Amino acid sequence: MIQFKVDEKRCIQCGECAADCPAGVIAMEEYPTMANEEGCLRCQHCLAICPTAAVSILGRNPDDSTALEGNLADPVQLATLVKGRRSVRRYKKRDLPAELIDELLEVSWHAPTGVNSQAVLFTVVREGRVMDKLRAEMMGELGKVMAAGQLTDDLVGQYLGMALKAWQEEGTDIIFRSAPHLLLTSAPKSSPCPVQDTHIALTTFQLLAHARGVGTVWDGMFMMALAVCPDLAKWLAIPEDHEIGYAMVFGESEVEYHRTVQRGPALVNVVQ
Repeated sequence: MIQFKVDEKRCIQCGECAADCPAGVIAMEEYPTMANEEGCLRCQHCLAICPTAAVSILGRNPDDSTALEGNLADPVQLATLVKGRRSVRRYKKRDLPAELIDELLEVSWHAPTGVNSQAVLFTVVREGRVMDKLRAEMMGELGKVMAAGQLTDDLVGQYLGMALKAWQEEGTDIIFRSAPHLLLTSAPKSSPCPVQDTHIALTTFQLLAHARGVGTVWDGMFMMALAVCPDLAKWLAIPEDHEIGYAMVFGESEVEYHRTVQRGPALVNVVQ
């Protein structure tokens, strides 16, 4: 049920909700009405654009939303966050508060998705003890692949062989960087943009995490391990009909960076 409701005492009949509806399913009569519930994208544009908080949809109370005026991020600080983001490869051996992880995931789930599918699944390792189990499972699987002579001589095989050797001989975790947490994004293959949606969600999570002082790194090594040890996806209980986007490890950083780097100039193709 869409549960589209208009508080006529608040509504000023401006028609903005109807004009801005991406699916064009809101009709403007004396007051806005829902003309086609099945066509609604559930995007809540109508709730967000109403200047008097008169529109409710999906059972949401507009008064429970955060007002944008006066609450948006400072542009300079946001730019500093983007430019100051670092890939963290050194982590403290303690878990983040579960409440903080949940908050980051809940906000990250607001990231845009194609046709507003909202189908991205966050597979998260919230406890270090579970992360230790995953490390052991992954290294065991890699050991089997190595023993069977199935590691290729390409870059993937070389990297994974190096990581396995470091683990077996020195106890060094090159793949997860000894991080206490893992986040992997996936989405149904049947959704309109599964890969793009998962990458956008993970990028959103990363920026939010760094804003809260949490370190992250995109884990390409683990993605390589998943490619040669597909049973790891079953161990993580990722649905078989899902497209895996990417993985990221995160946790409390053991290193502190003090300034932004200086990149650029940006590669820009201006269409004339």
